[in-house]
Amino acid sequence: MKFSKKQSLKDIAKIIDCQYVGSDDFPVLGMNEIHVVESGDIVFVDHPKYYDKALQSKATIVLINKNVDCPEGKALLISDDPFRDFNKLTKHFRPFQFSTISISETATIGEGTIIQPNCFIGNNVSIGKNCLLHSNVSIYDNTVIGNNVIIHAGSILGADAFYYKKRSEGFDQLISCGRVVVEDNVGIGALCTIDKGVTGDTTIGEGTKMDNQVHVGHDTIIGKKCLIAAQTGIAGCVIIEDEVTLWGQVGTTSGITIGTKAVVLGQTGITKSIEGGKTYFGTPIEESREKLKQLANIKKIPELLKSIK
Repeated sequence: MKFSKKQSLKDIAKIIDCQYVGSDDFPVLGMNEIHVVESGDIVFVDHPKYYDKALQSKATIVLINKNVDCPEGKALLISDDPFRDFNKLTKHFRPFQFSTISISETATIGEGTIIQPNCFIGNNVSIGKNCLLHSNVSIYDNTVIGNNVIIHAGSILGADAFYYKKRSEGFDQLISCGRVVVEDNVGIGALCTIDKGVTGDTTIGEGTKMDNQVHVGHDTIIGKKCLIAAQTGIAGCVIIEDEVTLWGQVGTTSGITIGTKAVVLGQTGITKSIEGGKTYFGTPIEESREKLKQLANIKKIPELLKSIK
């Protein structure tokens, strides 16, 4: 998330009431997770395992819970609870805006777009031309939808990321302030759920088609002309390249890449990154021909045991 105007390190430290290392006027332009940070961004880190990664990232401001040497050209915000303070900044710069009407006055809707009854269109939503939203579709704040997009009944775009920190009293949610971006000519089936990014965008690429009851996790990027069949579950921070096919009930772990033109057969669990241009099956995932050979050989085991006797 980029701020609407440049902030100073001193201003940010005042908002979260913490000490800082760096000049008072050190520029702060936004805040992001580590996989999408850029120069001028704040990144938070609260575990020693990830200190070096955060300090060496592209972020120039590190919100951290330990006094460490400040890398050259960067600044530090020293907090006893970076997770909590990252949430404070989210609430400050992108506070929740409640709605009292079904279609926000700040939403922009293109010519020729049809919105069926009982839809909800949130604040600052942008919908392009010649789209069709069937009944009971919910579009959360700041979502961007391109032209010629069809969204079937009951689908939800922009729900919070499934991202929690375990504490003694329960689970503390990391507040999401990102967006969902749907490009032109996308088709989204009924009862699909697409979560917004924690700080960045969850993106559905041009021409991609999704069947019913598909879930897309936060910050996932789906490429162009992909086909995703019913009941597929895609975790957060996944990269799906162009022209990938995921058949029914496929599930993925987070943070992986699925290569261009890969085909994943139904009920496969994608536990690691996979190359494009191949067909895959099974859990753990393997190329389908190899997996099917293994299954055929398993069927021979009873005969082999009889021959041994």
